[in-house]
Amino acid sequence: MKFCNRIDAGRHLAERLRAYVNRQNVIVLALPRGGVPVGYEVARLLNARFDVFVVRKLGLPFHPEVAMGAIAEGGLRVLNQQMIDDAHIPSSTVDQIVAREEMELERRSLMYRSGRELPPLYGCTVIVVDDGLATGATMEVAVRALRRLTDGKIIVAAPVCAEDTCWRLHGIADEVICAFVPEQFTAIGLWYEQFDPTPDAEVCQLLDSAAASHAGAENSAGSAKNSG
Repeated sequence: MKFCNRIDAGRHLAERLRAYVNRQNVIVLALPRGGVPVGYEVARLLNARFDVFVVRKLGLPFHPEVAMGAIAEGGLRVLNQQMIDDAHIPSSTVDQIVAREEMELERRSLMYRSGRELPPLYGCTVIVVDDGLATGATMEVAVRALRRLTDGKIIVAAPVCAEDTCWRLHGIADEVICAFVPEQFTAIGLWYEQFDPTPDAEVCQLLDSAAASHAGAENSAGSAKNSG
């Protein structure tokens, strides 16, 4: 099984989330950048609110693609201390990487939302979407951070997920929904025919479009209520 692109992956994932169609208390939060096109399509098909939740991976200094932890909006930090100790990484180096990623997290948060605040999440069912889950480090810190922001259900959702990661995330999320869990995972990009990097401009465009649609729906509902 291969997805054509992230939009196609979002459509497949939305099929697994049909129980949440047209529920007013549901919000879809995507992990940037690759999760945003997937999450946008999921939110569109579920008729749900859509936004972004910014999380940054903390890569090993000599192998940045391998996560030794992650940080999320709200100041939460999760470190794999065993990996850090095994790699003999000084605490000063870890602090430098954290500081750099915190600056990038803040930059992206301001840019993606164009000054908008993260909407209130209490009482909401939150569906957290990414384009795939390999180690799941960024998704894990996102879920832990969101626990501080909502008392509602948190659902992890991705088009493709490594089997061991899927089971681990079951321990921290209320539900984990994946369209495809291959026996041999290797890398997320192998399950897509098109897996180009998602540019910041596309992320901003999709978020602005979702915000405008939500504002239009609220205005229509308010007009209908007043006329009634």
